[in-house]
Amino acid sequence: MRLSELQVGDKAEVTGLKVDAAVRRRIMDMGLIKGTRFKVLRVAPLGDPVEIFFKGLYLTMRISEAEGIMVERIGGVGDGMPMQSGGRRRHGSGGAK
Repeated sequence: MRLSELQVGDKAEVTGLKVDAAVRRRIMDMGLIKGTRFKVLRVAPLGDPVEIFFKGLYLTMRISEAEGIMVERIGGVGDGMPMQSGGRRRHGSGGAK
């Protein structure tokens, strides 16, 4: 299954990357590697872009990139499966308050 086929609230695990070398390197540099579990947070009305959450990181990607990420669905909304808590999303530079 491809990441682009998942719905909002679905949880999945990366099983492989089938994207061109530049995109593959960028995705892997951000930590989205084989075995990484994530949750789909948002999908734009026309399906592009897709936002996922994993390892405390919010990642938004184009649908063309999401089509090359192979996943295995491991849960959905309300299934009781725990995910990493992301806390509140922070904006800004994170300097002194």
